[in-house]
Amino acid sequence: MHDGRHHASKRMMYDASMRTTVTLDPDVDARLRKLMRERGISFREAVNFAVRAGIPSGASAEPFRTPTSDLGGARVNLDKALQLAGSLEDEELVRKRDIGK
Repeated sequence: MHDGRHHASKRMMYDASMRTTVTLDPDVDARLRKLMRERGISFREAVNFAVRAGIPSGASAEPFRTPTSDLGGARVNLDKALQLAGSLEDEELVRKRDIGK
């Protein structure tokens, strides 16, 4: 059942018709107060500005794309790559145990 309340770590939000109560972390509050002083705006205007700046407006937002490169074919046989990685890890654990780490 949804009662209009959302809980997330230190942030709580209570929805009402035109007002919303938000508990801000101290660093966020300080940044909003600084924005208010610098721009001569109200707390409400500062919060709305910050929220709009942090939320993409939808269609105009470009989807994130990870650049890719063709690295060519494998230069070594990878059929037993996981076995090799396991052996190397085992050797490293034995080495650390032997030197007391």
